[in-house]
Order: sequence, then C-alpha cells, then structure tokens
Amino acid sequence: MTHTNLEGTSPGRILLNKVPEVTVFFWIIKILATTVGETFADFLSGLGLGLGGTTAVMTAVFVVVLVVQFRTRRYVPAIYWLTVVLISVVGTLLTDNLTDVLGVPLALSTVVFALALGITFVVWYSTERTLSIHSVVTIRREAFYWLAVLLTFALGTAAGDLVSEDLGVGYWATALLVALIIGAIAVSHLVFRADAVLTFWLAYILTRPLGASLGDGLAQPKADGGLALGTTWTSLLFLATILAVVTYLAVTKRDQAAVPEAEAAAIAR
Repeated sequence: MTHTNLEGTSPGRILLNKVPEVTVFFWIIKILATTVGETFADFLSGLGLGLGGTTAVMTAVFVVVLVVQFRTRRYVPAIYWLTVVLISVVGTLLTDNLTDVLGVPLALSTVVFALALGITFVVWYSTERTLSIHSVVTIRREAFYWLAVLLTFALGTAAGDLVSEDLGVGYWATALLVALIIGAIAVSHLVFRADAVLTFWLAYILTRPLGASLGDGLAQPKADGGLALGTTWTSLLFLATILAVVTYLAVTKRDQAAVPEAEAAAIAR
C-alpha cells in the first residue's frame, strides 16, 4: 500500500485521512474524553485556578496542541486524541463561563450553540459539498471539522446540564436517556440505512451529555446523586483508560483511515 499527499498522485495510491476511522474504539475514547472534559475542568478549578484561570490555561494548551495537529500530515492517534480531550475541556469551560460568569440560562446557551453548529454545517457543506469525516484531508476541511467538534462539546454540555440539573432529571437518568437515544440512532443507521453523515454527527453531539452525566454521576457527592469518587480519581481513571486504548491503536493501526485517490484528486482541483 502506497501513501501520498494531494500533489503528484498516481493510480492506485491513497491519501491518509487526518481523523480516525469510526470504529467501536472511536466511540469508546470519545465518551471517555467527554467524561474527562467534565471532571478535569472541575478538578482544575478546584485547585485554586478558578474558572477564569482554568479557562485561560486550558485554552492556551489547547491552541498549542491544535497547531501541532494541523501541522501533522496524517492521523496520529496520540496527537488527535489529545486534541479531542483538550477540546472537550475547553468546550465545557465555554458553556460554564456563559452560565456561571455571564449568567446566560442553559436553555438559551443550548439554542445558541445549536444554531452556531447548524450554521457551521451549512457553511461547511456549501464550501466543500460534504460533511463526511472520511475526507478530512485539507486544512480548510480540518478547520471546519474542529470548529464543529468544539461546538458539539459546548452544545452537549449545555443540553446535558439543562436536562440533568435545570429540569431535575438527574445524572444517571440523563445518561440512560441519552444512551437510549444514541442506541436508536445506531439502529436507524445499521438496520434502516439512515444517512451515515447525519447519524454520525447526531451521535457525536449526544455522546457529550452522555459522558458528562457519567462523569458527574461518578464524581459528585452522594447527596447530589453521585458516587462521590471525586473529580481527581474520576479524571485519572478515565485518562488512564484513554491512554491504554490510544496506545493500542497506535500499535495496531486499527483505526487508520484513507481517502480513495479519485476523491483526493477532486479535492485537489
């Protein structure tokens, strides 16, 4: 198998994608990263940094890692998933700042982030004629991709907190409800052949409130409906699991994705 870039392609060659293949490992790490985004942000805030300090530090770290991600020529598991973990934290902090600092109601945040995500998808599609993650092979497509990912985390945080806290559903009930919806989306795609791109992004959005509810359920005090593991142990547990799975993928390359040259050539034009 020969790999190449957009320039100088020839028959039979393929271009490596900048994002992983969507496998069961993808969803496992995504949910774990989402949980870390919820608990690690709370952990850092509790160290004395406060919400403002945590936001400044994590945003700076995220920008540095995102630049590294953009500079890579292919999907690298460690860099990609570190970017996802950090964007999960930043997305959580974005919603938290709106809610706790500016006093924006979660219902309004949910609507605003949903509209922003919808506009991002419209502009992305009008520019690239696709929303598929199977051909994220240009800087512009990758920029759209990471913007959409950031907004899904912010939206998922707002919607999840709205349901579990403002509406009083609770952490575990919210997690179960979201899991059932994700299951229905999976069935719609696998059994009834619903559009792959649509079902992917719906599931991607919903894994945020799922992971956040699980994180809160594990970390929060028992008086608040949690298991009282604390943000430190919950974060460490999930980070260790992410590290183990990412290491496995880096060694086995089971989630390497490639783009057929015909599509790569069309992109190059």
